[in-house]
Amino acid sequence: MPDENFLLSPKELVSRRMREEKKHHKSAVFWFTGLSGSGKSTIAHGVEKELFDLGIDAVVFDGDAIRSGLCGDLRFSSPDRLENIRRIAEVSRLFVHNNIICLCAFISPLHEHRQLARQIIGGDFHEIYLSCPLEECERRDVKGFYKLAREGKIQGYTGISAPYEVPLHAALEIDTARRTAPESIQLVLSHVLGIIKS
Repeated sequence: MPDENFLLSPKELVSRRMREEKKHHKSAVFWFTGLSGSGKSTIAHGVEKELFDLGIDAVVFDGDAIRSGLCGDLRFSSPDRLENIRRIAEVSRLFVHNNIICLCAFISPLHEHRQLARQIIGGDFHEIYLSCPLEECERRDVKGFYKLAREGKIQGYTGISAPYEVPLHAALEIDTARRTAPESIQLVLSHVLGIIKS
């Protein structure tokens, strides 16, 4: 005789609310946007470490990690860039449902890109704009991509031959040319804790 429990429709036995009550905090997606070199990944990883030290689970999604795995089949055409954002947003939505803070560090240069992420994630989406002059971002050009873009060896590079549309309604804006990385991390951490502990 088969176990009747296996014949029932699958049900969620552990809800998001249950996880939040157990962990004593909410979850959310914090979407870092800004030019390459503005400090997105540096700050996101710094915030992740601060949350870890507080016993709060968080994960960083950034371009390098995503492009080498989940979105490894995508290139840099406009449709592929949009699909890249869609996949990241969908994965982040699943993580948030399981009470994990998502720190998403992506240039996501167009309003359309960020709006798609906002639509998928809903009220858990919080945009953080790291403003930094192009000149400073180029000075920090660790990977040498700006130089290659200036030489015409990389086409469609954001800030050089492709546009970056400044967010109009970011929840938090930090000028990373005027703030140090530790200062920026603390500003974001305070913002994050204000939301997940409310």
